[in-house]
Amino acid sequence: MCRIPGGVFRMGSDVHYPEEAPAHRVRVGSFWMDATTVTNAEFARFVAATGYVTVAERPLDPAMYPGARPRDLKPGSLVFRMTDGPVPTNDYRHWWAWTPGACWRHPEGRGSGVQSRPNHPVVQVAYEDAEAYAAWAGKSLPTEAEWEFAARGGLDGAEFVWGDSLTLGGRHMANTWQGDFPWRNTAEDGFAGAAPVASFPPNGYGLHDMAGNVWQWTTDWFAPRHAAEAAKTKAQSSCCMPSDPRGPGIEGSFDANQTGVPIPRRVVKGGSFLCAPSYCRRYRPAARHAQMVDSGMSHIGIRCIRRDA
Repeated sequence: MCRIPGGVFRMGSDVHYPEEAPAHRVRVGSFWMDATTVTNAEFARFVAATGYVTVAERPLDPAMYPGARPRDLKPGSLVFRMTDGPVPTNDYRHWWAWTPGACWRHPEGRGSGVQSRPNHPVVQVAYEDAEAYAAWAGKSLPTEAEWEFAARGGLDGAEFVWGDSLTLGGRHMANTWQGDFPWRNTAEDGFAGAAPVASFPPNGYGLHDMAGNVWQWTTDWFAPRHAAEAAKTKAQSSCCMPSDPRGPGIEGSFDANQTGVPIPRRVVKGGSFLCAPSYCRRYRPAARHAQMVDSGMSHIGIRCIRRDA
């Protein structure tokens, strides 16, 4: 784990996606954070020690998914499938497929495995799974503020984890998508999918992969914007700014377009190997995304912290 000193920083952004606004000053306390996301090997040790069964490995309750076809109620998860050619990017169903058998052991579904990928980030973990692993390890999941402060590595206000340019001297600093999403990935960064952890340089706090590779769970419930009260702190002294905020309540986290299945959503941070300049420019510390707590995906993982007493 790496020591994160705590301090004051500018959280969010006023110049990118609307859910990142308003930018505001926040104070966080000191803590320790895993240098990398949790790997397949580490998660396997947890499962071997506890017998834990992840959400994606459990049968689905028909009562929770009215109208679902029986074949869609088998244990599984969502898997990314590259398309054969250009498709409209306003409908994720073109490239995400519910895949029976997909779970942390079989990230792309039956026939895939993690035996040859012990140092890759574990994926296909729902929020409940991430919390269970963190508790077993004697750690916690970070708040959104803690995660973003750590991701910045001391570069307060910088656009990226490493500075203000997407590449440094032509060198890719994170595992993201190069090319036309979702059908052509030129893999100029060296990876067409998830990469082993620590394949790219760490940030100023010694943390690897705080941008790209896999999204990471936080404890905050999602809201479409940062709290209105936070905006007031932009012109206030440091004594009045939020300190170690824990995010909004659960009430506003539900997706208005998913009224038939009201499932709350948490904030995930960091972006993934599927983030592209032309589609999802969220490989930035201020970026945030909503993820339903009942779902794992093939590009969401775990990173833990341990707060100072």
